[in-house]
Amino acid sequence: MILVILNLFTFMATLDGSIVNVALPSISRDLNLPLGHTQWISSIYLMAICSFILLFGRLGDIFGKIRVFRIGTIVFVVGSLLCGLSGSLATLIAARIVQAIGASMTMANSQGIVTDIFPANERGKALGLVGTFVSLGSIAGPGLGGLMVSSLGWESIFWINVPIGLVAILLGARLLPGDIRISKKSIDGAGSLLFAGFIVSLIAAILFGQEAGYGDWRILALFVFAAAAFAAFLRLESRRDEPMLNLNLFRNPLFSLSILCGFLVFVSMFCYNIIAPFYLQSILQLSPRDAGWMMMIYPLVMVVVAPLSGAMSDRFGSEWLTFLGLLLMVGAQAGLASLHAGSTLVRVGAFIALLGLGGGLFQSPNNSLVMSTVPRPQLGVAGSVNSLIRNLGMVVGIAVATTTLFGVMSGRAGYRVSGLIPDRPDIFLSGMHVVFTVSASICVAGALLTGWRLLTRGRRGGGRSESESPGAPGPASGESPVSGERSSASGESAGSRGPAKA
Repeated sequence: MILVILNLFTFMATLDGSIVNVALPSISRDLNLPLGHTQWISSIYLMAICSFILLFGRLGDIFGKIRVFRIGTIVFVVGSLLCGLSGSLATLIAARIVQAIGASMTMANSQGIVTDIFPANERGKALGLVGTFVSLGSIAGPGLGGLMVSSLGWESIFWINVPIGLVAILLGARLLPGDIRISKKSIDGAGSLLFAGFIVSLIAAILFGQEAGYGDWRILALFVFAAAAFAAFLRLESRRDEPMLNLNLFRNPLFSLSILCGFLVFVSMFCYNIIAPFYLQSILQLSPRDAGWMMMIYPLVMVVVAPLSGAMSDRFGSEWLTFLGLLLMVGAQAGLASLHAGSTLVRVGAFIALLGLGGGLFQSPNNSLVMSTVPRPQLGVAGSVNSLIRNLGMVVGIAVATTTLFGVMSGRAGYRVSGLIPDRPDIFLSGMHVVFTVSASICVAGALLTGWRLLTRGRRGGGRSESESPGAPGPASGESPVSGERSSASGESAGSRGPAKA
């Protein structure tokens, strides 16, 4: 039941990062807005999540991950209600920020709650289900959004969160246990401001750069400011006794490499997420509803595969599964790069299904690798780093896909292109082929990194799984996974309402 509650909000929070894109034309028409202005309705959500997510991971470690998660569920539902009631761009953007704050509170702590509550032999399966709903929410947006907007209007994509969220809040009030561990640490206000400045300037530079060009001096200035803010943030965090982000986490090569591979996979996923609707509707001439059903193949395959891969990671270890998943994604992206105007729906669906299979095999074990290599007092921050990287991957994936697509199309057309050219599907297909080739290359990079790690561990004779490693946060010998004791040595207090385990 804890997983049901966590996954409901995980799905809704990640879904709202991608589902709005489909509704932008309807929102633009109803609110009398230029289409370019409505892009901020989608972008501001991801920007706010990335800005706040590390802070709420830190607050989860200090005040309790379950407590912060509970508050986040209420904030998210209120934000969703306000989004549906908005009658102007300003009020809708403000409501999206409220919604994003609630989403970041839940995202930052859901994986830490799972890792804290579930014992090591069940953790991979549990994280696998969380990973399934993360990917489902991220990739199901265009398909599900197209169906809802065409039938119920754009407000429905926000209002649907309200009844589902209220049910999850009521279940959480009754079923979620008290926090197991609370660390007595201070809040890093300066680090939070520097990190927010870095995220806002970086994402703004990426988004504005697509319109003005990345050679524009204002875009370059934003990139320079982002780099300076990030450097100052790292310098500050390395000198603080109680930093918001413990940089020692990244000294663990298994954690760092798993985080990097997760970032690369989400960049690749969102290249597909941006290009596929254009190909299905403009080239294959499918209706928005049929295109939505075709794109739903990906999340449906993941529903089946990700829990299985999570269970397999508990039994056999995670690294080989992530490697296999990346290889399958390379094959799927290469297949998508070979599609053309006469490709059959069976062939298109097969490559989409293969992409879902690879993603399902990768996501759950990779989440398990990330969360099983950090000490318990830092689970909140580790989970928020994982969620931050995922959302940054979405933003970078959108930028890579659109910049590459329109760059290739402009070269073929002989003038600057920022949209589809009527009666010239060949120019779009040229751009699409390059985008999917780039996307496949990104997955190749991840596969090479994972393969190199497997090779070096094999030479050292390191064959045991991450759950058996000394740094894993699983219970110590003879210790219950959920402890009711107070640890004076570590300065952490343990709650007394942890769920009993037979």
